[in-house]
Amino acid sequence: MKVRSFLIGAGALVAMAGAANAADLTLKFGHVGKPGSLFEASVNAFASCANGKLGDAAEVQTFGSSQLGKDKELLQKLKLGQITFSLPSSVMSSVADEFGVFEMPYIIKDRDHMRRVQKELMPTFQAAVQKKGYKIIGLFENGFRHITNNVRPINKPEDLSGIKLRTPKGAWRVKMFQLYGANPTPMAFSEVFTALQTKVIDGQENPYAQIASAKFQEVQKYLSITGHVYTPAYVLVAEKHYNKLPENVRTALEECGSTTQDYVYDHAAKLEKELLDVIKAAGVEVNNADNDAFIAASKPIYDEFASSVEGGQELIDTVQRLAAGS
Repeated sequence: MKVRSFLIGAGALVAMAGAANAADLTLKFGHVGKPGSLFEASVNAFASCANGKLGDAAEVQTFGSSQLGKDKELLQKLKLGQITFSLPSSVMSSVADEFGVFEMPYIIKDRDHMRRVQKELMPTFQAAVQKKGYKIIGLFENGFRHITNNVRPINKPEDLSGIKLRTPKGAWRVKMFQLYGANPTPMAFSEVFTALQTKVIDGQENPYAQIASAKFQEVQKYLSITGHVYTPAYVLVAEKHYNKLPENVRTALEECGSTTQDYVYDHAAKLEKELLDVIKAAGVEVNNADNDAFIAASKPIYDEFASSVEGGQELIDTVQRLAAGS
């Protein structure tokens, strides 16, 4: 962060305020990631890239751990121009229906598959958010999600019966876990640790990076490796405010939104290996779930998405076709 110190009189300060504000352009990036999370590493990498390119033209400042608000608050602050960027993930399905395709269980196979989906379908997703006043300038990730809880190991969907499971505030994740027999409880990420500790909920589902950075392993007995959903994360801006930035600033930011993706994917893959060991070391019992059983149980949610979202079946078909690389 750039720091300036002035020893001037009150009158001079007033006189110089307009000039100083005109010269300094601060761009705030708010996100919910904890220290050590993939979100924090991703946002910091983006800011480092951007600040290197921007020089004195502008400065990206980062604010993690929900300092500037939870996901929905950050979306509102984008619209109000109070922040420049946020990094929503699952919540995007509540912004535009099209993003619900990423809530379909096991639809994304790996990061190469996601790159192919991005290449073919990004215009569709960009158009969807632009209708709501936003714009995507980079695609990162939250990762493959797994289930932790304090009741029992989860091998098949029926093992979730009656378990109070925290989910993000997105309709499709709630529907999915209701289908599996759980009692899904939407809740802000910043509230989850305390809810687990006080037994308000039994468990939650997140990628290893979010589990470990939030220290859920300290208050959970079981980790079931399900990989049930892969959640992209979006470097999001409010188009109206973003378009007011100088063209050279926007160019630098979009270049960094693109190039930082490689770092994010590489770092995410590394964390998947390292943080599983961290979770195991805390004494959490780990099991590999029966993915085929979960896939078989997931057909109704695919059917509902296809029938209730305009173009939903086409989105599903396209994503599934791209899984094979075609």
